[in-house]
Amino acid sequence: MASNAAELYTRISSNPEQTQALFRQALQDPNGAMASICSLGDQLGLPVTTQEVREHLASLEDEDSQRWLVKARGGL
Repeated sequence: MASNAAELYTRISSNPEQTQALFRQALQDPNGAMASICSLGDQLGLPVTTQEVREHLASLEDEDSQRWLVKARGGL
């Protein structure tokens, strides 16, 4: 499943509109954003748990991802 989190992240980050929508949701409703990410994973055949998403995000080292995490840290 860990590879599912990485693949899901790649798919989400390749869609700027989806990335922005999830970012906005994370600012207002972090737990809802996490639920949306997991739901999207299910829809794409890439099931993930919230813990797997958190672990994958924590492993990222690129600047854009780190800025996103700092702003949306509440529920992630």
